[in-house]
Amino acid sequence: MHLLELIDDIDIDTVKISDKNRAGGIEIVGLTADSRKVQAGYLFAAFPGAKLDGRKFIGEALEKGAVAILAPEGTVFPVSTAITLEAPKPRSCFSRMAAAFYGRQMNVIAAVTGTNGKSSTVDFCRQIWQSMEYSAACMGTLGVSASVGINRQCNLTSPEPVTLYSEIALLKAAGVTHLALEASSVGLDQFRLDGLRVTVAAFTNLTRDHLDYHGTMEAYLEAKLSLFKNVMMEGGIAVINSGISCFGVVSDICKERGIRVIDFGEKAKDICLIKHSVLPDGQLIEFTLFGERHKIKLLLIGSFQAFNALCALGIVLAEDPENKLKQKQAVHALEGLKSVRGRLEFAVNHPNGAPVYVDFAHTPDGLETMLKSLRPHTPGRLHVVFGCGGDRDSGKRSMMGEIAVRLADDVIVTDDNPRTEDAAFVRSEIMKSALGATEIAERREAIRAAVHRLKPDDVLVIAGKGHEQGQVIGTEVLPFDDVSEVRAAVSEVSE
Repeated sequence: MHLLELIDDIDIDTVKISDKNRAGGIEIVGLTADSRKVQAGYLFAAFPGAKLDGRKFIGEALEKGAVAILAPEGTVFPVSTAITLEAPKPRSCFSRMAAAFYGRQMNVIAAVTGTNGKSSTVDFCRQIWQSMEYSAACMGTLGVSASVGINRQCNLTSPEPVTLYSEIALLKAAGVTHLALEASSVGLDQFRLDGLRVTVAAFTNLTRDHLDYHGTMEAYLEAKLSLFKNVMMEGGIAVINSGISCFGVVSDICKERGIRVIDFGEKAKDICLIKHSVLPDGQLIEFTLFGERHKIKLLLIGSFQAFNALCALGIVLAEDPENKLKQKQAVHALEGLKSVRGRLEFAVNHPNGAPVYVDFAHTPDGLETMLKSLRPHTPGRLHVVFGCGGDRDSGKRSMMGEIAVRLADDVIVTDDNPRTEDAAFVRSEIMKSALGATEIAERREAIRAAVHRLKPDDVLVIAGKGHEQGQVIGTEVLPFDDVSEVRAAVSEVSE
């Protein structure tokens, strides 16, 4: 693809091109923001970052054959024959270039933002669509999963642009027509989704997270709002939790852009959760859908999963909200929903019958919501093993310690991806407010100890890592899976 074709969807007046006449004849065979991946004929995007400045690697990229360099305004380029492009928002420009390069996108793309619930919601969308015989896929923290037999892990909630748009092109080529993906605040802040043709945007909830990156809740919210302000297409539909504090703000943004809002929640007018009752293996929920009352059984533990399911219902119906047949099909599909990896995932039963769950809860709100959801399912004592990540928002540690001892009967504080921070110090910050909790540094030993404490009618949840397959200690990622570890611990009890 020629260079000027890549920027056809970008306001050309905002991009300074070193030689516009020659740029029209430059063939681009690939794009990357990683100088190690540059090959002859590539465009290299050089961004300043928190740890590394990509502009320092422009020379290396040129030596490897880069024919074009994209960088921020004011960048000093080495003397070369490569075309240089300076942009006020180079990350946005790069995303749009990647979207143009890979080209293929499906007609229905739903992007889901929010602090919690994104992974479950996008997977529920995939499950509902598939039950309605659409070729569907979801993408996010858990990787890529599609009805066409594609299942791949990926490392980020919102992948970098080349990975994102190349995956979408592959899914489209494989026949996928409906895609739901997670839109993280970091990914939105870095403009990774700027080339995405989002037809439906959803907002699950808003609580504290990623303040190590954004700095303030105001900046965190602003990043999420950009999905509705800048990313989603005109004429799209927004699906918003009516109970979030910023509901009015998001609704006003949508109104200004002519975007229809479908709300869901306990105070919603479109998809209103009226009642939910706890069952041994799930919950019974009653809700209205555009005024019509429904009562169904969800095979999902936790009231928060009812909200995720209703959000997914709104997303699926956004394509044709008034279609009664599709409403009936989608509602029926809710009863067959299966929980996703690491989201209150049932791991094993103790020999005495006590169930053990694994959950991704790693924020104050996530931990509180999860523990409150498990309490009605716990005739005996509720046990929790959790920790907090190193090199991340330290302000949430004491909050999570207080929540754990207030809502659980037995608490073990352990390590959870200490990274380069002192693990003992991270635990000490949790323990300050976790009065009565037990501190066990090694996560494997903490899980074993918790399993040995279980009595009949008790419930244990291992929180914080969920689906993750590694423990980050220093700069190493050591193999570690909470589900495997707790099953091994239970097998020891059984012997």
